[in-house]
Amino acid sequence: MELRSLGRTGVQVSALCLGCMNWGDNNSGTSEEDSIEIMHRAIDAGINFFDTADIYGRGESETITGNALSVDGHRDRVFLATKFFNKMDEGAPNSWGGHRFHIIKACEDSLRRLQTDHIDLYQMHRPQPTIPIDETLRALDDLVRQGKVRYIGTSTFGAWQLVESLWASKELSLNRFVCEQPPYNLLDRRIERELLPFCQTYGFGVIPWAPIAGGLLSGKYRLGQPRPEGARYEKGAFANRDNDSALAAIELYLKFCEEREYDPVHFALAWCAAQSGVTSPIIGPRTLGQLENYLKSMQLTITVEDMTKIDSIFPPGTHVSNYYNANFGPNTRWM
Repeated sequence: MELRSLGRTGVQVSALCLGCMNWGDNNSGTSEEDSIEIMHRAIDAGINFFDTADIYGRGESETITGNALSVDGHRDRVFLATKFFNKMDEGAPNSWGGHRFHIIKACEDSLRRLQTDHIDLYQMHRPQPTIPIDETLRALDDLVRQGKVRYIGTSTFGAWQLVESLWASKELSLNRFVCEQPPYNLLDRRIERELLPFCQTYGFGVIPWAPIAGGLLSGKYRLGQPRPEGARYEKGAFANRDNDSALAAIELYLKFCEEREYDPVHFALAWCAAQSGVTSPIIGPRTLGQLENYLKSMQLTITVEDMTKIDSIFPPGTHVSNYYNANFGPNTRWM
């Protein structure tokens, strides 16, 4: 497994990051036993970067991840990331957000569930403009200085919000964010406009989530055909991701893959990992078989001709649904 530097930190992480969102009965139903088997297989395959969050299963994902890493010295082999922000207790008004009160408690709770004395990468799951960024950074800086957190990062922040955070860190001599976790895939390339150039300029690592668009790029969802039973989007996905415009582009993509004998999942992952500025796309297997399939993407070599053709199907910097509707109209007949 290829190793890459996480932004300007020098920390070496695998070119694929194992996303742990699916662990536990409160999520997709991946049992603890199966989840642990997947995690141990990932470590054996060279994946040393795990990503979870307190909100996944309301702590269940972190608990299972902690159980998997607590045996055979696995914890020391993994760069462990988790996230805070979302409400963990519906009856407690301060059990969410980017303020000190919540951040300190959320970190202590995550440390307990993960069975570790430190979190390697602690990320703010969503921006909160109503909370001054210096409030958030001061609390995170304290956690770093206490040794409970090694590095801090963000998820789904805009470039301007990260610029603001860098300014506050410099002005107040606080630890700065070192990476961003945005949505990024062939269907949604919006981060290429500002966020990716920003991250490259200021040394941020980039850890994209949804590199295969929740399975839409796998080939299981086809234009004009019924949804596969039991699939993640059996009853539909986000309207801005899953519509006739997106499915029409996917049909062109599947033809592209068929002509070149590429597996659609392998190409989508390999493409994301190959983009300039990207550190490690996050994979989210629900089964061991899915993990094995994702690992094969690292064996695929993408050519310049492939990149050119893909750009004609999924134009750089665009969100495919918005692009196709704007250029061809929402009522265009594709088939």
